[in-house]
Amino acid sequence: MLKKIDRGQIFLHDQLALFRCPKCQQKMISAQNYQLRCEQHHHYDLSKKGTLHFLDHHVKTDYDKEMLGHRQKMIQAGLYEPLLAIMKDLLVEDHVSTLVDMGCGEGSFLNELANLNVPGVKIGFDISKDGVALATEQEAEAFWCVADITNLPFNDDSVSHLLNIFSPSHYGEFHRVLKPGGKVIKIVPETNYLRELRQAFYADDQTKQSYSNEKVVRKFAEEMNLISERHLTYTFDVSEELQMDLVKMSPLHWGASAESLQKSRAQLIEKITIDLLILVGCK
Repeated sequence: MLKKIDRGQIFLHDQLALFRCPKCQQKMISAQNYQLRCEQHHHYDLSKKGTLHFLDHHVKTDYDKEMLGHRQKMIQAGLYEPLLAIMKDLLVEDHVSTLVDMGCGEGSFLNELANLNVPGVKIGFDISKDGVALATEQEAEAFWCVADITNLPFNDDSVSHLLNIFSPSHYGEFHRVLKPGGKVIKIVPETNYLRELRQAFYADDQTKQSYSNEKVVRKFAEEMNLISERHLTYTFDVSEELQMDLVKMSPLHWGASAESLQKSRAQLIEKITIDLLILVGCK
């Protein structure tokens, strides 16, 4: 069985044309000796886990290993199964050659899509090194890297499909890297997303108990050719074993008081609302 670093080497060799250097924006010319090198001799070394670190500066993020681990458990428990089924239908009926998950976190969405036999070369990236480290433990045949959504390490017109799940957008980069006719699938929380958590964390602050995605949706429609939008709402049964994972899986708890967090842990949340908007746009 090949080591992860060897699998990474093979991937880079086979997919060299996908990548460009984020430092000088020149194409990559070699993938040898566990190293990716560009025309200007900038190089990026594969880690033992077969990942690349494209950032040349430190990025502070609160998405740490603990939080991402809780999120991973919730996804593996089936929290987003209806969403994944819709995404599978959107992708399987399309001509997917390259599928890039931007802001992949710990890699669970890309892993689940791979398990559903979604086609295409799969790449996941995130600014969180902890997230990418966790992603390497996934079973999916995918390549994982640390990169910045504002400076994608991909060539112009090289990617057929981008996934933008609960993550920021950078439409200039989307347009640059997408092939002609390439598509973005963006998942945006709706008003009632994780409503029960908001109510538990912010019982005394009505302004934090709902969410408006109006600006995000409008921006997407302005920047992309909107192909479709679909609302998805359902509830998910939360077992007692998953209570702590639910409470800590999202950034919602960051602003909650210690008292609110203590109460939320003491009182079981038996059901959680998933309320999403699925946007599909093309270049």
